[in-house]
Amino acid sequence: MDIRLPEAFIERMKEDLGDEADSFLGSFFDAPRRGIRINPLKTDPETEQMLTAGLSGIPWEEHGYYYTGSEPGRSALHSAGAYYIQEPSAMAPVNYLDVRPGMCVLDLCAAPGGKSTQIAAALKGRGLLVANEITADRARILSQNIERLGIVNALAVSHAPEELAVRFPAAFDRILVDAPCSGEGMFRKDIKTAEEWSADVTGMCAARQKGILDAAASMLKPGGRLVYSTCTFSKAEDEAQAESFLERHKDYHMVPVKLYEGMRRGSIGGTVRIMPQDGYGEGHFIAVFEREGGKDGESGYKGAGEPSLGNKQKQMLSPYSAFLRETLSGSGIRESLSESSRLFIFGKNICLMPEGGLPSLSGLKVIRPGLVLGEIRKERFIPSHSLALALKRGETVRSKDLDVNGEEVRKYLNGQSIAKDPASGGAGWTLVTVSGISLGWVKAADSMLKNHYPKGLRINY
Repeated sequence: MDIRLPEAFIERMKEDLGDEADSFLGSFFDAPRRGIRINPLKTDPETEQMLTAGLSGIPWEEHGYYYTGSEPGRSALHSAGAYYIQEPSAMAPVNYLDVRPGMCVLDLCAAPGGKSTQIAAALKGRGLLVANEITADRARILSQNIERLGIVNALAVSHAPEELAVRFPAAFDRILVDAPCSGEGMFRKDIKTAEEWSADVTGMCAARQKGILDAAASMLKPGGRLVYSTCTFSKAEDEAQAESFLERHKDYHMVPVKLYEGMRRGSIGGTVRIMPQDGYGEGHFIAVFEREGGKDGESGYKGAGEPSLGNKQKQMLSPYSAFLRETLSGSGIRESLSESSRLFIFGKNICLMPEGGLPSLSGLKVIRPGLVLGEIRKERFIPSHSLALALKRGETVRSKDLDVNGEEVRKYLNGQSIAKDPASGGAGWTLVTVSGISLGWVKAADSMLKNHYPKGLRINY
């Protein structure tokens, strides 16, 4: 690998690591380990076993696996949200967040969405995930990944942390701060990061991290847990940042968490490091904090909520109700998607709140408002791609299953129409699946299935 490490970085790491510096520096010339995380929201254990046959597991993530060989990102199963490509070490922080279904969780620095989608898997469709990304372009990528993985209970927003702190005092059961950092742990994966590094960058990052952590501290409920992580080796951004946080916030304490195979202790008690020379992943640092106080059994969002449909709006929903009757096969899924207390209008779209409700969206820069169901155009309901990806096989009257390696799935992802067959059912909206996992919509008419895969997502492979 053609990489030139900055001299100031080399000298600092020699001072920090002593006798271990040579093995550490030598690891930057080894190939990085690569990982995928299976999405349990869209797969069952049998499918996971099929997808991961022959792969070794990542010690700290139940659904994480190391892979070698070709990049799996252009597979139809990737487009269907069956898995997420994620650096192995990056899967560790959410493990320590201890997320449980029904909680209200904030991912404060969320793009591109690996950790947010991991949190959503732990929530199992219950509770609320607020995924925030301050940079607009990255926030859109975050939103696309939330959609792709079939997540129904996420609110994606784009705000500076201090803006959210004003809006959500003591609102969250769990907060993840995967902070923007100098990126030293990513040098062998991203040569550009090494080229742009300087000692001044670590100082600027540390100052920014302090502000982010202070904002996060005010948003955590008493008794809640905050996980701070970086992908850097800089003690100024890691151990020193953790110690400084505890000095500023006396109502917080550090949790000494367990280590998994491939991890080691940081230089202050309770923190965790993953080092590249150990062979399990790229560099990562994790510190776990809890806020004093709180009572058990009080999880979930408790603030001012987004109002559901008014009577006038309900009267406009007959095309949506007709779609549910004509397209969905079971009373359970129809009732869930027509529950009036959870439906609301955002822009032109009909949307569905999580079961525990949404915060008021007024004044928020919203990128994704819960589950977008679709919109009514000329007295007809047009279902969203998000709805297709959130549905499961068997929940629609009409479906068309494609072979993951077949020509039809390539045509579909490229935006072409595909042939209708008797097994697909009659005319109307039809769910396309690949190996049983929802992929998108087609509209059945005559002998063809008209493609409704979004233009911006279409690929050739």
